[in-house]
Amino acid sequence: MTGLPILYSFRRCPYAMRARMALWASGQDVELREVKLANKPPELAEASAKATVPVLVLDDGNVIDESIAVMRWALSENDPEGWLAGDDADLIATNDGAFKHHLDRYKYPNRYVDDPDHGTVDHRAEGLAILKQLDARLAQHKQLKGDRISMADIALFPFIRQFANTDRVWFDAQDLPHLQTWLQQHLDSDLFKAIMPKFVPWQAGDEAIAFGPGV
Repeated sequence: MTGLPILYSFRRCPYAMRARMALWASGQDVELREVKLANKPPELAEASAKATVPVLVLDDGNVIDESIAVMRWALSENDPEGWLAGDDADLIATNDGAFKHHLDRYKYPNRYVDDPDHGTVDHRAEGLAILKQLDARLAQHKQLKGDRISMADIALFPFIRQFANTDRVWFDAQDLPHLQTWLQQHLDSDLFKAIMPKFVPWQAGDEAIAFGPGV
């Protein structure tokens, strides 16, 4: 055991990405347990009945199993770059609600054939409409809440990355110049690179992996 909080994560999950980014930015090291979604370890469900990543188990036994709550906890402990000043509940709610709804149905259409709007709603176009609103915001300043990176940027970035990567040629051809620049800057950032190494999925008995800026 490392004596650190335990983070159940999945490298490519956008919810887990934003949690890892906030933990890293706050200087919080964790014991990382990479989860294979097709074969989740029983310890994940024991920690949280939801059994979805991310799940953060604190050293006092308390469990945080919502990504935004993980971000807010980490930044409340230490927020050296002032990210919490940009904790925009409305932007995050639109991303996690309407945008995620359209993103899922655009990226995985075969999973949603039973949806009432299947085949009648152009989910890519609906997602693009939301991104155009963000592009207009970014025409005014470098980041979503001003010229400095804040929690809103990090909370939304992994989902916009996922939308863009669904068809990158198409995305790059859209009239989203400010958003495209913003996205590339975050993709190229040292922070994003730091939280994206590959790990073998964790199983009970494996050697603990300490993960964070202090290890």
